[in-house]
Amino acid sequence: MNTLKIRHLNIDLSQGFPRHWLGGDAFRTQLFNAQSMSFPLGEQYFIDSVRSALPLIRNDDLRAQIKGFIGQEATHRQMHAQYNAELDKQGLSYWIGPFVAWRIRVARRLSVRSNLAVTMAYEHFTAIFSDAVLGEPQWLADAAEPLRTVWLWHSAEETEHKSVAFDTYHAIGGGYAGRIAWFLYVTLLFSGDTLLQTMHNLYRDGSLWQPRTWWQGMKYCFGRNGLFRFSLPHYLAYFRPGFHPWDRDNLAQTQQWLNQQHAVFREMGTPE
Repeated sequence: MNTLKIRHLNIDLSQGFPRHWLGGDAFRTQLFNAQSMSFPLGEQYFIDSVRSALPLIRNDDLRAQIKGFIGQEATHRQMHAQYNAELDKQGLSYWIGPFVAWRIRVARRLSVRSNLAVTMAYEHFTAIFSDAVLGEPQWLADAAEPLRTVWLWHSAEETEHKSVAFDTYHAIGGGYAGRIAWFLYVTLLFSGDTLLQTMHNLYRDGSLWQPRTWWQGMKYCFGRNGLFRFSLPHYLAYFRPGFHPWDRDNLAQTQQWLNQQHAVFREMGTPE
């Protein structure tokens, strides 16, 4: 297993960033912003889900991976909390946040295994998105700094730990049926949440009803190497009975970015 390191990004987002920081494109900007808004709540849920399984894990390598996963997700939460504070100053709010928080409270009644299945489903969506951010340069080529670096750093670490929840789920006896049932459930939640929050962001931004916004959205979602064309084969791969996240081995491009950008973060070592 790849050793997961905890890295602190040497970036201060309190200086702000452009309203349409992604190449002046309102649709793409607000879609990425919607994802950022979900991370503090979502990643704490992921941390709690994986941590709850730790007493059940006897494999030392996997225990180390779980601790690394927790450390990385905690730093992501901190950075995106700063990011979201700046979005709030721009008049954008996490509109669906109370509903998401309620769902998380309800999920506490589920078994450890079920929460892990939900977590690994979300992690698969995150892994697909991260793969595209790192592997399709045009996705962030026109992004303003420092957010371009924030998203690349986040994507690199999400790629590094993309199998941890999956491996933990199977280590405590999780099976195919549960994996797929919860994946279908998460597909509905993830798609609905992303659509609603992106639309709300565009509405607050004043760009929801502009034809240019919808043209931007169509190009991004359905164009060559766009969101859906890139994502669909990776999404469908999850349904294969023998699927594993590292069937798609993109660690080399992840390590390449981390090695090239070493100056933008401070390594905190590996968790004990």
